[in-house]
Amino acid sequence: MNKGLLLALALASLPCVAADVVINPSAPSSTRSGYDRGVSLNAQVTTLTLGDAVYLGLRNNPAIRSAYLQRVAQKFDLRVAEDTFNPKLTLNSYYRSTRGSADNARNANLAPNATLLGEYGTRLSMAWTQQLNNADRAGRYRSDGLDLAIIQPLMRGAGWDATTAPLRLSRLSEQANRLNLKATVAQTISQIIATYRELLRAQEQLSIVQDALKRSNTLLEVNKALISAGRMAEFEIVQTEADIATQQLGVEEAQNQLDTSRLALLRLLALDLSTPIRASEALEAKPMVIDKRQAFNLAQTQQPEYLAALLGSQQADLNLVIAKDSGRWQVDLVAGANQVRDAYNNDAGNTNNRTWDSYAGVQVQIPIGDISTRQAEVRARVNVEDQEIRITDARQELERSVNDVVRDLGTRWRQYEISQRAVELSRRKIQIEREKLSAGRSTNFQVLSYETDLRNAENAQLNALIAYLNAQTQLDLTLGMTLESWEIALNDY
Repeated sequence: MNKGLLLALALASLPCVAADVVINPSAPSSTRSGYDRGVSLNAQVTTLTLGDAVYLGLRNNPAIRSAYLQRVAQKFDLRVAEDTFNPKLTLNSYYRSTRGSADNARNANLAPNATLLGEYGTRLSMAWTQQLNNADRAGRYRSDGLDLAIIQPLMRGAGWDATTAPLRLSRLSEQANRLNLKATVAQTISQIIATYRELLRAQEQLSIVQDALKRSNTLLEVNKALISAGRMAEFEIVQTEADIATQQLGVEEAQNQLDTSRLALLRLLALDLSTPIRASEALEAKPMVIDKRQAFNLAQTQQPEYLAALLGSQQADLNLVIAKDSGRWQVDLVAGANQVRDAYNNDAGNTNNRTWDSYAGVQVQIPIGDISTRQAEVRARVNVEDQEIRITDARQELERSVNDVVRDLGTRWRQYEISQRAVELSRRKIQIEREKLSAGRSTNFQVLSYETDLRNAENAQLNALIAYLNAQTQLDLTLGMTLESWEIALNDY
């Protein structure tokens, strides 16, 4: 091959390789309706729906962004593994200028080397060397030669299984990395949803205590009217005033919890912590009927952690193949040929020489008395058996988790229905007691006691509703259906 053409091909390939290595992480997206509207953060108070919070989380959440950044390196690891069976070209060259007492010389050397590994372990190599030497006294010397070699392993590194095992292992690792990315995004989205509902809870609890404070103030006015009419002892108004103080304390605590929940959500969305936001999602719930067996079957095909455990078993099998191969003897068939051409030009005249030779044979490397060669195989066999135990345990754990979340979903709905009836009855009870108080047939203490019952019932209803909604989110997470439920595309190309 012409020296200039070989050098041009080698140098032309280098910029392409460098240009491809660009850190440009992808990002998840959603096609769910309502995500395309802009979320303005410049208003005095920004109202966020649950869909807005999920959208901002997909775009800004640090855990998600970090996971996608790691995928850049992981994808390149796979690319390196898949490049194993592509030809490799190494370009070695140097230029030297030598000054000495006997002579001065300039020496240039160019030695490209190409190698290729086949899927059955065959290794091919081709090296070409050209050397130019120009000395003041010794004259000019030129040498170029071609060296071809082929090595076919017979034991270690021989066969498709052993040779391609590292590549197949890398592809399994890539599948595991994709599953880990899905799990990270799903868990982060579930965390954002739960934190958003905590903000909703804090807002509703603040409304509950504020309404209770208004009712207490109204009761205070009623007490004052009854005292003026001589139908209530003046000292009884102290009970209402004490209840008002308690409600004011509850308002302060609810406001503090509201700020805490707001900051927690802003942090997950990676927004300015001073941004005033308000959750605007309506708290609504509908009953769901889930079949445990169908849910378990779905989880076995969708749950990322369980699928990653299955991949771990395949990885253990491939590691055993690699470990067994590394413990074999090194026995290779070798063959090759080379040709060298020399040209001299000095005071003695011009001389040209051409020589060639070829060889074929067997090379053997046998370790004797070294039990460390089996160490990796023993560990790999243990890992294979351990993976069988882990898969059985992972399947049982998945089944337990599915049963728990399905049962919890039904329990939370029944609790919500009971809490609704409790609120309705508490409101009716206090309404009747207020009418009795106005007629002089009840006491101020009794009304205040029923007010406390109503507040507790309203808080219990709120907590039951949010617990049911969070159980739905946990069901999606356990079944591995969070991304599908929210129509989120990973865009992990």
